[in-house]
Amino acid sequence: MGFRKKSKSPPVLSHEFVIQNHADMVSCVAMIVLLGLMFEVTAKYAIMFITVQYNVTQTLDTDAEDKPEPFSYYKYGPKDMATVFFYLLIAIILHALIQEYVLDKINRRLHLSKTKHSKFNESGQLATFYSFSFIWGCSILTNEEFVTNPTFLWEGYPHIHMAFQVKFFYICQIAYWFHALPELYFQKVRKEDIPRQLYYICLYIFHITGAYVLNLHRLGLVLLVPHYLVELLFHASRLFYFSDENKQKGFTLWALLFVITRLLTLTVSVLTFGFGLSRTDNQGFSLAEGNFNVLTVRMTCLSAICLTQAWMMWKFINFQLKKWREQSQIQASKKKAVSPKSRPSKKDSRGGSVNGVMKPDDKTSPRARKSKAS
Repeated sequence: MGFRKKSKSPPVLSHEFVIQNHADMVSCVAMIVLLGLMFEVTAKYAIMFITVQYNVTQTLDTDAEDKPEPFSYYKYGPKDMATVFFYLLIAIILHALIQEYVLDKINRRLHLSKTKHSKFNESGQLATFYSFSFIWGCSILTNEEFVTNPTFLWEGYPHIHMAFQVKFFYICQIAYWFHALPELYFQKVRKEDIPRQLYYICLYIFHITGAYVLNLHRLGLVLLVPHYLVELLFHASRLFYFSDENKQKGFTLWALLFVITRLLTLTVSVLTFGFGLSRTDNQGFSLAEGNFNVLTVRMTCLSAICLTQAWMMWKFINFQLKKWREQSQIQASKKKAVSPKSRPSKKDSRGGSVNGVMKPDDKTSPRARKSKAS
């Protein structure tokens, strides 16, 4: 939201009016959806926006004596778009609350420049989201035991059934990254920063939605959690750097984990698409069954992941080279500033003086010259 002067109210429905009051307008839309639950006629439509859809109940036989226990699983379908839209509105409201009540107050104390102010807001929002998603993702991986048994990534594919936490996690992820598109307008992002942010927003939407639609949510979770940890470390380090430019140790740890995570992502992806899914019994393509286990789809997914990792490594190398050049320029400027002080002055370099005082030597003094002239 930035520092806005509220002395003059802008015209209604103007750009400035929408930017200043977008959180209130979105809150009204969300309230209308919630009010729909109060009436029987609209409740069946309103619940489609709020709750997770496509519930499937299955029974699990434990022992012969005990009764089978029912378990609820979820599939995906077109109604999920309504749920994503509602939580997109919630994400916009939470974004505005964090900006106004947390980041703006910190910005007033730090007195940052416009460029640093924009980057500080971006890192503050993303650090909050990454920390929440990382903790949530770790809890899901622990409960679902995806990490302890790597064969879960491909065994029993297609994984059309999802636990509630898994599906709701993906709904919130897709909603958040879609909400980031209008936020470029609401937050008045600078024109030179828009392409960079659009790149990673579209990549997140493409990969997360692809994993959700292709029933690869297990692989998506395993790859997202370490990636979010690395991104959290980067944006947290950048926040500390803006508060004190001497705090740069976090970037060193981030650089190390960044490379390890890229290698881990490539290894797990090749293992899943190249060896796991290619050797499963259920091969074929069927939209009704949610089965996309064919060579074309596997190679397309693996190529998309590899190209994304290569692009990220290219950006990482350029970032490190730019940082190294800046440090070398700073060191060179420091050396230039020190070198003139160490050199002797012109007066000191003359033979007849030491530290600006004439030294008596074998040469004739000015008085001797005077007497000779007389």
